[in-house]
Amino acid sequence: MIHPLQELVKRHKRDGRSGIYSVCSANPFVIEAAVHQALEDDSLLLVEATSNQVDQFGGYTGMKPADFAGMVRRIAIRQGLSPERLILGGDHLGPNVWQNLPVRVAMDNAKTQIATYVRAGFGKIHLDASMPLSGDVVRENQPLDAELVARRSAELCKAAEEAATQNPTEFPKPVYVIGTDVPIPGGAKEKVSEIRVTPAYEVEEVLELTRNAFLQKGLEDAWQRVIAVVVQPGVEFGDNSIFEYHPEKALHLKLLIERTPFIYEAHSTDYQTEKALNQMVRDHFAILKVGPALTFALREALFALTFIEDELAKIHGDLKASELRSIVERVMIENPSFWQKHYHGNKQELAFARRFSFSDRIRYYWPQKQVQEAVNQLLQNLQKRDIPLTLLSQYLPEQYRAVRTGVIENLPHDLILHKIRHTLKEYAIATGQKKQNISSELSKMMETFE
Repeated sequence: MIHPLQELVKRHKRDGRSGIYSVCSANPFVIEAAVHQALEDDSLLLVEATSNQVDQFGGYTGMKPADFAGMVRRIAIRQGLSPERLILGGDHLGPNVWQNLPVRVAMDNAKTQIATYVRAGFGKIHLDASMPLSGDVVRENQPLDAELVARRSAELCKAAEEAATQNPTEFPKPVYVIGTDVPIPGGAKEKVSEIRVTPAYEVEEVLELTRNAFLQKGLEDAWQRVIAVVVQPGVEFGDNSIFEYHPEKALHLKLLIERTPFIYEAHSTDYQTEKALNQMVRDHFAILKVGPALTFALREALFALTFIEDELAKIHGDLKASELRSIVERVMIENPSFWQKHYHGNKQELAFARRFSFSDRIRYYWPQKQVQEAVNQLLQNLQKRDIPLTLLSQYLPEQYRAVRTGVIENLPHDLILHKIRHTLKEYAIATGQKKQNISSELSKMMETFE
């Protein structure tokens, strides 16, 4: 049974325009917005969990792969998205979170991680063994040896293939994404003045070395299911900067991949313009990954609603304000582990970054109990009272127009989803998402994991 993403690759090779965006987020608001977008476009929906976010131990979200899969499927089913249109992926799967451990321990953890993902029904696996582990000899400012990365990638793939044999026979075998020039998950940590675009010869080397490593482990069939390569096309974002896509800088990558059966997967495409995203797909970056830009939009929506709440509290004496902004700030200061390596500057600059940075480290704090309670209080306050159109125009002008034209209702939940979907629509347009012809066999396969 052929995987839908293999069909996507075939279409892209034919028309040079077909693509798909990957929603890399565990936030329920973001996932629900993505489901609504897929429903509107009558398209596939690809949702991915990241290695440090979800693993066999729970990751920073507290969710194991089966938990994440269950959450996404419940949201999809509740909103009416049929199971065969949902694809789950695992991003940066490998020893990323165990870099300080000895090689064997880290790799054993990584293999268990990947097997757990596959058994939970994740059908798209990004094999990422690009990071050095304790005991590895690496030259200063140099990447891990490409041949070593290839061998470890094949080792991870073998664990995935063995796990896949335990899945129902009607379940399609996993497809794989490889690549050693892998952007850091979540954006750059340090300020940089220029992004190094992956040279074509490095891509050729990765393909050759990884193919050889797969064949040496008897993974010929799995190699036929490698669909994409991760490279750095020159896009990135940081605390307060965005590196725009310049197609002329990636021309050599475009010409190279046209001679292969593969496509590119582009990471860190957050905040790129719709025009740039469209061009990236035509340059064969047919899988566009987005995450922080979506939770950035969520934060914008929630903060806008708190300003509306502040104004309503002045005229409604019985309204108990959520104090969401101050609660988030307090929680972030009390637990700085998710942002302190990313943000730099004096006290005022750090406070600004915690709230408004493109890196959007605030996304790690939405699941915190105190923050969740404040969000719920905010929504309850605004559900009980009509939001004046004047305030909606002031703080959420795009949503104001959507309310006025009857696209959405003037309800806080609808306003939040619409704000997130404003970003998602740019990706949907760029990737040309249209109705897909998907077999009923895949529907049955997804139901097996309910």
